[in-house]
Amino acid sequence: MSWYRWAGEDLILNCHLQPKASRDEFAGLHGDRLKIRLTAPPVEGKANAHLMAFLAAAFGVAKSHIQLESGELNRQKRVRIMRPQKLPDLPGLTARQS
Repeated sequence: MSWYRWAGEDLILNCHLQPKASRDEFAGLHGDRLKIRLTAPPVEGKANAHLMAFLAAAFGVAKSHIQLESGELNRQKRVRIMRPQKLPDLPGLTARQS
């Protein structure tokens, strides 16, 4: 299983989140998930909000175009990015095939 898939024009990411890191960054793969390090702590939804902002900037979309589909209270998350405008340089990530 890949860490991402296309659903029409939307990109679905399977992520492993590491909160309270020293900086915000994509950190390669963690099993079959994309590891993302964030500086935000995992309390009161701060890490989730920070994740949405980080992904919105990385994929060139508004924060309202990022949806947390599963894993609200877990490090393992599934996120939908609606119509990404750009693709960051990530291992194996390819553009949607028309």
